[in-house]
Amino acid sequence: MSADILIGVDAGTSVIKAVAFGLDGRELAVASRRNSYATLPDGGVEQDMLRTWEDTAAVLREVAAQVGPDRVLALGVTGQGDGTWLVDAAGRPVHDGWLWLDARAAAEARDLAQLPGIGAVYRICGSGVNVCQMRTHLLWMTRHAPQLLERAATALHCKDWLYYRLTGVLATDPTEGVFTFGDYRSRDYSEEVIEALGLSPLRRLLPPILDGSKEAHALSPAAAAATGLPAGLPVSLGYVDIMTSAMGAGLHDAAARPGFTILGSTGVHMRFAADQSEVALNADRTGYTMPFPGPAYAQLQTNMAATLNIDWLLGLGCQILAAEGVARSPADLLRSLDGHVMAARPGAALFHPYISAAGERGPFTEPAARASFTGLDQSTGWFDLVRAVYDGLALAARDCYAAMGPLPGEIRLTGGAARSGALRLILASALERPVRTVARAEAGAAGAVMIAGIAQGVFADAGEANDRWVRPLLEPATAPDAGLARTYDKLFEGYRETRAAMAPAWERQAQMRAGLAAAPLPETVPQEIMA
Repeated sequence: MSADILIGVDAGTSVIKAVAFGLDGRELAVASRRNSYATLPDGGVEQDMLRTWEDTAAVLREVAAQVGPDRVLALGVTGQGDGTWLVDAAGRPVHDGWLWLDARAAAEARDLAQLPGIGAVYRICGSGVNVCQMRTHLLWMTRHAPQLLERAATALHCKDWLYYRLTGVLATDPTEGVFTFGDYRSRDYSEEVIEALGLSPLRRLLPPILDGSKEAHALSPAAAAATGLPAGLPVSLGYVDIMTSAMGAGLHDAAARPGFTILGSTGVHMRFAADQSEVALNADRTGYTMPFPGPAYAQLQTNMAATLNIDWLLGLGCQILAAEGVARSPADLLRSLDGHVMAARPGAALFHPYISAAGERGPFTEPAARASFTGLDQSTGWFDLVRAVYDGLALAARDCYAAMGPLPGEIRLTGGAARSGALRLILASALERPVRTVARAEAGAAGAVMIAGIAQGVFADAGEANDRWVRPLLEPATAPDAGLARTYDKLFEGYRETRAAMAPAWERQAQMRAGLAAAPLPETVPQEIMA
């Protein structure tokens, strides 16, 4: 039987998936496991590295059993980005992996952002400093947990760890290796950047950079036994999940030059650059610049929270109903929301969607940033607030795109919120661009497989992979509404002005929260209050 199947692993924040694709791009089988991580009192967010590998091996076994292991041509691996996963000289975890959600290094992020040479670092890396990055985590460990670094031999990311367990090869890819420590033009480490960050003593931890579209390694016998796949199977180290999702959803389209927005728990907003000359850095030194396979790049700005804001608001609604004995789930409320949202008043309140406890990182970096409603009065109703949250997500997307130069001609959209017709229309109108989804459920795994397919000669390059696997799946566009577009033009001015005005208050509120955290709660509450 000929090998005619490619498998992609996407180890995300919420779910670890293995997806099998035919050579024509059809999804043939999917297996998944819920991910789990621990949130610590100091803002840390950590994940058990061994369990992550075991869950990955389990989903691969399930998919291999469904499609037949002898039919598999190659395997591609991607996973959640940023974070720090340390291993010792024997390849064993030094500690649990630190996720991109980890917020404990906020002070270190500020310190790095104020270094005298940080302007040069940004010009070389093409990426700003954030609290979630390995360079920030390593500085925190240097100050607060040097014992971890003493035991560590290599600093990996999630997908790098899985690649090591699959192949025995320690490496990272041209996206994550470069945007923290490298030169986006050469796609390699920059000693100037590492020195400017003050991390030269930790240079020994950085693994080689490996381009999975050019080179693959063999599945080890031990990994073959764990996954049910044949030993020697070619395995490609994919790019970070944001980039593989962009590939799987059609950002690499030189003809259309689209933008790409992910509205999941977090928000990602990306523009296509055909080569280095089209990369546009900004004065605020924010965002990321990452390469595609080949000469093209993606520039992106990321929101710490997108649909997390909707989840938060629906959770409040469920709590209020539950207090009155009415049982509803957030999913129950969400199903009927679109009509109410579109009937509500835009501008009845203004919402800045910085609900994450880690603050914000796009298009500005501020760990103390927090969400807020402004402009309310006694006529503001519940559905006006819900509409403000939807509007806030669209205005935050416009804020991010504005930091990356001219708006793309159209926006490709994915993520859980892409299913909402109301949100698609609001986003299209706020950006004044058509919004188009792609009929593919597993874009991240598809992108990892496309990279593996380039390495195996299934595709000549990323452009051909897009033409064959993505373009046929593009769905009809949602066009902007002219009246709403005029409304959002006005709201966007106020959105930006209010964001700037809130910045001093965020720092003061952070100090206030720190003080309140130490304040004692009442030992008893009078019964008449509780009645």
